[in-house]
Amino acid sequence: MANVAFNDPVRGRLAPTPSGYLHLGNAVNFVLTWLLVRRAGGHLHLRIDDLDRARLRPAYLENIFQTIRWLGLDYDTGPRDAEEFEQAYSQQHHLAEYQAMLDDLRSKSGLVYACTCSRTSNLPPSPATMPESGCRSCQATFATAGAAWRVRVPATPVAIVDAWRGPLQADLAATMGDFVIRKKDGMPAYQVASLVDDLRLGTTLIVRGEDLLPSTAAQLFLASQLPTTAGFAHAQFIHHGLLLGAGGQKLSKSQQQPLDRGIVGATNSPRVVYAAVAELLALSTAAGESLAALQQAFTDSGVGGAV
Repeated sequence: MANVAFNDPVRGRLAPTPSGYLHLGNAVNFVLTWLLVRRAGGHLHLRIDDLDRARLRPAYLENIFQTIRWLGLDYDTGPRDAEEFEQAYSQQHHLAEYQAMLDDLRSKSGLVYACTCSRTSNLPPSPATMPESGCRSCQATFATAGAAWRVRVPATPVAIVDAWRGPLQADLAATMGDFVIRKKDGMPAYQVASLVDDLRLGTTLIVRGEDLLPSTAAQLFLASQLPTTAGFAHAQFIHHGLLLGAGGQKLSKSQQQPLDRGIVGATNSPRVVYAAVAELLALSTAAGESLAALQQAFTDSGVGGAV
């Protein structure tokens, strides 16, 4: 991984979703983000993405705070418990901001169209000759009840500069197609909400798993369409490798079994997380013995960036 200097000031975030118990991959991302931000003397915010209220459970929400405490991490701003989250930090408090961006995107000629196809349909890029408000597959328009909004993706790849990997190209047409920005129920989709939240928080460093490269590309593309979102282009991104399950599959909350309680319930000690981060960063085995040892080894090594 490249040795880079991060933009100053560094403002990072932890951005879990309370749709399941946090697994090892989530915990590794938390620790890695914390290490980077703390080494830079930066600011860390806890941002909980709860737009999908149908999947939110009180136990999942509490598990976020429990996991952060279990890992020994601190953060500078954000909710300290579930009650404070609901009162002041839920994404439900920012629906008007998300809708404002959706309206701005829709106002761009030929960019957004209505669609009743499945949310997971990977629709190919829409031709320029297509009617502005309709989908060529379902023929929906903005007047169609229950229609989602999709954005026409570029035919050319989106350029991403990864602070560790260098310049990358993400082909949205191949990975996501014309993706949804407003769901059929009228709620904003993840790509819009995440972009708005990061702009509001002044986020300058976003640490994600490599499986979210398409999301980074989608958000950079959306940001490029509006003058009010130009600041997002100055954010720096790190896409780290993924941790795989016993069967070689990507760890996912959607695959959890009824008795699974996430990483906190799976082991008595967070050392398994520290060890995984040490391995990811190519640090010594001893670095994974504790958070203090990991932080010291990470700081001394200069791995992954300079401040």
